[in-house]
Amino acid sequence: MAACLLLVSSMLFAAPDDEAQAGPKRVPEKINLIQLGDQVKTSMSEKTNQMLGQAMTLLGVPYKRGGSSADTGFDCSGFVRHIYETSIGRLLPRRAEEQAMATEKIDRSELHPGDLVFFNTMRRTFSHVGIYIGDGKFIHAPSAGKAVHVEDLRAAYWTKRFTGARRVQEPATTDNVSR
Repeated sequence: MAACLLLVSSMLFAAPDDEAQAGPKRVPEKINLIQLGDQVKTSMSEKTNQMLGQAMTLLGVPYKRGGSSADTGFDCSGFVRHIYETSIGRLLPRRAEEQAMATEKIDRSELHPGDLVFFNTMRRTFSHVGIYIGDGKFIHAPSAGKAVHVEDLRAAYWTKRFTGARRVQEPATTDNVSR
């Protein structure tokens, strides 16, 4: 998105062509469209950016089986639950398998930052979970002796164990429920 806006803004401020020399009327319209596009961003996108920023502040927090706080450490599902609850106010179930069942299945090709990625690391389909951050990478609390860190989904270990991607949906409110 940022690259797209940079490209559009560079086109707006490039050397003027003949039409642009006739008057500056069109440039303000284009700038207003960019501003309007920024204003139309959903609150979920803004919350996702905040959520991922918060997740990154937890890099290096040690793994702890059953852990669910930055003070004592995290396991994978405790990390995901903590991030969603504290950053966007969404309470997910405690276990990775339950998180998978409570979210919407999506294709790997549809991954967006903030989506959940699941792996079979303990002979169970949804035994490990992380949060997709974009560019083929995810953040997670890996295992005993390690700490929260970023991994590449394309690494052989994770590719072999990938079992699905899920999207956390906005909770239904009276504003978006049909009557």
